[in-house]
Amino acid sequence: MYAIAINGSPRKGGNTETLLRQTLAPLEKAGWETELVRVGGKPVRGCIACYKCFENKDGRCSVTTDLFNDLAEKIFRADAIIMGSPTYFADVSSEMKAVLDRTGLVSIANGHLLRGKIGAAVVAVRRGGGIHVFDSINHMFMMSQMIVPGSVYWNLGYGLHKGEVSGDAEGMGNMDHLGRTIDWLGRATAPVRGEYPVASGPGEGEA
Repeated sequence: MYAIAINGSPRKGGNTETLLRQTLAPLEKAGWETELVRVGGKPVRGCIACYKCFENKDGRCSVTTDLFNDLAEKIFRADAIIMGSPTYFADVSSEMKAVLDRTGLVSIANGHLLRGKIGAAVVAVRRGGGIHVFDSINHMFMMSQMIVPGSVYWNLGYGLHKGEVSGDAEGMGNMDHLGRTIDWLGRATAPVRGEYPVASGPGEGEA
């Protein structure tokens, strides 16, 4: 099985990356193929609402001038998608927002490519606002018919300066537990993923 962790922070080796690596570690130990991809600080534009993805139905975004389609190919191949972001003034980082919007729309346009996959949000926060970030990522997951595992607490790690989150024992422990939960859930659902219920109703796209 394959898990991809997407880092929305522009800080290489920063707190968000530390949390994501802690989450991936149990999956690697369990034999999963894992990959960490940083989009923070890289040129990735937001969705332009052209809806060409609904016309083309090729699993790609019509905007081809940035890294998104290469990333989307990995996302749609993955069994588990872990998205991490620092807490900015109002929400996720702008790069993560772009990835959320475009991934969600391309998935829906192509018959819900994310249906039945595992989605987990990971947030680095200094003090407040982290729950907003957590909710934003999870909203895309749940609208995409993904399975969102819980853990012993919200998936937040506290720290402002680079490396500080490593001192948040509770947060780091939660990431480890999240990784082990994703492994358990992945193994449990893999044999029946094709049986995931197909939704019907307005806005559902093609099943």
